[in-house]
Amino acid sequence: MRAILIILGLVCAAAAITYWVVPAGSLPGFIPGYEAGSSHIHVKHGIAAAVVAAALLGFAFYRRA
Repeated sequence: MRAILIILGLVCAAAAITYWVVPAGSLPGFIPGYEAGSSHIHVKHGIAAAVVAAALLGFAFYRRA
């Protein structure tokens, strides 16, 4: 369970960085927020992904077995 939480937390952290760095028009099509030709950066999506990542990694930290 702990390993799954850590992996999901790292995936969400990578998604947060991607949202902050890559414009919406350059995001992969399977990521929510993709807008063809847009140069908009999804700051709120990145913040949400970072919060979820922190929650998952925090829960994994307290879930020591």
